[in-house]
Amino acid sequence: MTGTLSHIRNWVFDLDNTLYPASADLFGLIDVRMKAFIQNLLGVDGDEAYRIQKGFFHEHGTTLAGLMANHKVDPHTFLSYVHDVEMDALAQDRRLVEAVAKLPGRKLIFTNGDGSYADRVLEKLGLGKSFEAIHDIHACAYVPKPNPLAYEAMCAAFAIDPTESLFVEDMARNLKPAKAIGMTTVWVNNGSEQGPLDANRDYIDIEIADVGEWLHEISGGMTA
Repeated sequence: MTGTLSHIRNWVFDLDNTLYPASADLFGLIDVRMKAFIQNLLGVDGDEAYRIQKGFFHEHGTTLAGLMANHKVDPHTFLSYVHDVEMDALAQDRRLVEAVAKLPGRKLIFTNGDGSYADRVLEKLGLGKSFEAIHDIHACAYVPKPNPLAYEAMCAAFAIDPTESLFVEDMARNLKPAKAIGMTTVWVNNGSEQGPLDANRDYIDIEIADVGEWLHEISGGMTA
């Protein structure tokens, strides 16, 4: 393993657009359903629903958090609706599956989505048995990344030391709180970033384009 990562005991991964290519555009399908949910809820047209959706995303961290704060939306109802999408765009990447299996220590998913959806994605990717647990939006008490409380909750739930942990994410803004508590941060720069990037990105330790390729490179000679 790369010497600078020899201290890592906990490998924490985001899910969407991180463990599969952003080009699969699975989140694009979810985006459409979020807009439709807001249209039906508020009786607005598509353009206004999209404006509200993205406004909540940038202000609250997720569209759901904004809907809960402003319209008392039930999170289970919302998540069940927006995650009712086909997984046809996803494909198994054996290189990724094998590289994850070689990682020493604990392996976790940390997502703003919900666990049942994450399970479906992981199964489709051939990673259904690769991770110890999924820390989802329910487990975070609906306080999403990048709120620092979400990271504290995740670390507390699994009794992990952030200074011995690495976090892989496609959204740079979600890495900043991870770095603040001592995690090693990996940004998957694959075009899925939403919103402007900070001019100062010293909270990003490693920048990659593809998780499978990167893990394959660093896992040479590893045994789990």
